[in-house]
Amino acid sequence: MKIQDQGILGQNRAPVSSSTNKEFMTTKPATARASEDTTHIGRYRAPALEKGLDVIELLAAEKSPLNLAAISERLGRSSGELFRMLQVLEFKGFITTADNGSGYVLTNKLFALAMAQAPVRSLVETALPIMRKLVQDIGQSAHIAVASEDQIVVITRIERPGDLGFSVRIGYRREIASATSGLVLFAYQNDEVRRIWLKRCRLKGDAADSFIERANIVRARGYHEAASHFVRGIVDLSAPILRGDTAVAALTIPFVHSNPLQAEMPQAVEFVRAAAKQISSEIVHGDLP
Repeated sequence: MKIQDQGILGQNRAPVSSSTNKEFMTTKPATARASEDTTHIGRYRAPALEKGLDVIELLAAEKSPLNLAAISERLGRSSGELFRMLQVLEFKGFITTADNGSGYVLTNKLFALAMAQAPVRSLVETALPIMRKLVQDIGQSAHIAVASEDQIVVITRIERPGDLGFSVRIGYRREIASATSGLVLFAYQNDEVRRIWLKRCRLKGDAADSFIERANIVRARGYHEAASHFVRGIVDLSAPILRGDTAVAALTIPFVHSNPLQAEMPQAVEFVRAAAKQISSEIVHGDLP
């Protein structure tokens, strides 16, 4: 966002002497100066901003809190130059001290900012009523995940009715290559995007070939069904939310074999696919970017 304050600029402008004015008149033409600016713009640095972004990216990639000494060691910077940066990031609400005092962790502020973006907000607003009906119909929790770099991130969820159930928290992240939602999202990307995602996920050789083969099976079936790698007894049922032929999100149910069951798994699969198809249709008609 470009902000101009004419009053401040006017007050701070220094008088121009005749010699200074003469020198200005003999400088390069505006077109030449603009060309130079364009050529050198990639070299401009903002060290303080870079430091802050490095800290945020480091904490985002870590599963455990990091103290000042650990952050300093990981980033190869002195504790002195990072101490003030951490204070500022904490004051602005981007990081906080872990409950046990063992170090710093990210807050949900960045996630909240991302959720405020129109495309994500429109997707969530469109999906929520459809997800509520889905949860009521099958008696299971449901969530939606999108891709973020080499991970999936859950952007919304609806918990199953009743006192007992299983759900995934909003903001939950998992590597694309090891998540049911990740495989579904990957399955509905073009070859160029797939190549980029494989590189981000550091998949190559046999591992990449196996992942692609599984994704192609998912695409042919139209959904994915797999036992959870993290919680025994839960089967993930996931279907793509599409814009055209591309998955912008994945709708997933962590299916719990409770007693009694409101809907058997084959029936639940059809409900999930129908809900994902309905969301896909409505975001297209709503012109989601």
